[in-house]
Amino acid sequence: MKNILVFGGAGYIGSHTVWHLCENGYNVVVADNLIYGHAEAIPTDVPLEHVDLIDANALGELFAKYTFDAVIHFAAFAYVGESVEHPAKYYRNNVVGTLNLLEVMRIVGVKNIVFSSTCATYGEPIYTPIDEEHPQNPINPYGQSKLMIEKILSDYENAYGLRWVALRYFNAAGAGWNIRESHMPETHLIPLVCCSITNGNPINIFGTDYDTPDGTCIRDYVHVMDLANAHRLALEKLEDFSGVLNLGTGIGKSVKEIIVIAEKVTGKKCPVVFTVRRPGDSTRLFAANKKAHEILEWFPEYGIEKIITDAWMWENNRRF
Repeated sequence: MKNILVFGGAGYIGSHTVWHLCENGYNVVVADNLIYGHAEAIPTDVPLEHVDLIDANALGELFAKYTFDAVIHFAAFAYVGESVEHPAKYYRNNVVGTLNLLEVMRIVGVKNIVFSSTCATYGEPIYTPIDEEHPQNPINPYGQSKLMIEKILSDYENAYGLRWVALRYFNAAGAGWNIRESHMPETHLIPLVCCSITNGNPINIFGTDYDTPDGTCIRDYVHVMDLANAHRLALEKLEDFSGVLNLGTGIGKSVKEIIVIAEKVTGKKCPVVFTVRRPGDSTRLFAANKKAHEILEWFPEYGIEKIITDAWMWENNRRF
């Protein structure tokens, strides 16, 4: 499979995956509605089609214009808080949009898809590290929408022979290929820490009384370049495997630990304000990644210091 459609390929993880695929000899077309994506983030020689998943006619035209062997599907709204306030927006874009995409794929005979899922499908963890067999009880519409899509993919496999892999990310971070994490608004810890160190505005630490060694939440941070590599490996395994895989390092770091490491990397202090817990924040979330090791032969290459070093470098060398 060499001809790949990357839907949502102008976004953070999507654009890194596009660069990785191009470096590994794939022919890539990017489709993105550019609501949150950045056209500047993709290679200049990669075709960019301005298409929205909700527009079924535009999807049909896209698949008529190009021949694809497989699709990597990143396109989604992904702000947890917003999903609680506006669930209709999330179910329409994420679920209905994906159904539109799958129907066009079914009609034209494209039977391979790698789907960008999330650890948010698990909800509050019953145990850690979290493996793929952990019960799925999402606590917000964003996680619910991703879980619905996973179930749809399984049903399409049973009915239509679809080959699929859903990759459940933990906390994507870092930067590469002269691009960076650039969300608006930004809600992720590591870029917020880098920004606070740069501009001197304090970052809020939500809760210091969790049942962890230093009282702050623990998360599993995985380098975006490792995630990009996992998508290529998933493409290569589609003939032999359909199902779900966790993508995480299996190592948790607390909020305070991230700040200490960032201060070490940058040589600067990060101003902080300690405040109360946010509703819905879990004490600890980190992955059991044995299944990805065994099936994809995927082993994260980059640790937390590399993640923060790269994020810091691009915080101070912004391309867009």
